[in-house]
Amino acid sequence: MIVTPSNQSCGATVTGIDLTKPLNAEQVAEIRNAWLEHHVLSFPSQKMSDDDLERFTLYFGDFGHDPFFAPVDGREHIAAIRRDADEKSPLFAENWHSDWSFQEHPPAGTCLRSIIIPPMGGDTLFANQHAALDDMPAEMRAKYEGLTAIHSAQLAYAPEGTYGDKDAERSMAIRPDETARETQLHPLIREHPETGRPGLFSCLGYIIGFEGMAQEDALPLLQELYAWQGRDEFVYRHKWEPDMLVMWDNRSVLHCATGGYEGHDRLLHRTTIAAHNA
Repeated sequence: MIVTPSNQSCGATVTGIDLTKPLNAEQVAEIRNAWLEHHVLSFPSQKMSDDDLERFTLYFGDFGHDPFFAPVDGREHIAAIRRDADEKSPLFAENWHSDWSFQEHPPAGTCLRSIIIPPMGGDTLFANQHAALDDMPAEMRAKYEGLTAIHSAQLAYAPEGTYGDKDAERSMAIRPDETARETQLHPLIREHPETGRPGLFSCLGYIIGFEGMAQEDALPLLQELYAWQGRDEFVYRHKWEPDMLVMWDNRSVLHCATGGYEGHDRLLHRTTIAAHNA
């Protein structure tokens, strides 16, 4: 197995391993170590099936719970990240986020297997939130130390949210509902549960405020933080290929989608890896 760093803020490519076959404990440990070090791993030239995707996911934890997505036919834990060539809906997930950060135990990781990749565009951006905290000026960091963030899916998945009832023409099987209004508290700055390295967790969108702070005070702080978290120096730009698996650490990075492939289909299959304490 060969791990080649991206030479960007995070990310590495892994070759010399076949994910269509079962892995032994040593291989799994080697992948986990690389994942914890680089936060985003890509495995090119892997002609995986959905069975392979599920088996790989379970090496790293249980399946996470995916609210608001209907699974693909015949599967309980795989969702399709899909956009049809003629689709006119706004691009899905074009804002920075950490998957399902509004849950009590958000997923440790996400796995995404490419099936149909357009000839251009569709890169995924990842922002290293350990680096974002490390490089934050002391006077800025002082504003965020000790804050507890209020997380909710309401802006995205409530009936009136971005992917709510008005978004019915989308090709992805999104299922908004009233449970999106629920809230969950997480420290804004927290130690990674496996490495102990401190980092920023999640951002504006799934974070709707700070505990004990008036909204008019919280919103400018969230907007300033959001602009900082996605700065170019913290970002790895991932270029997709067909038959590629990517896994990322939701505890360490934010991610967002990009467009630029209008007129082309794009399809990937996704699983989440449950938190260790879930």
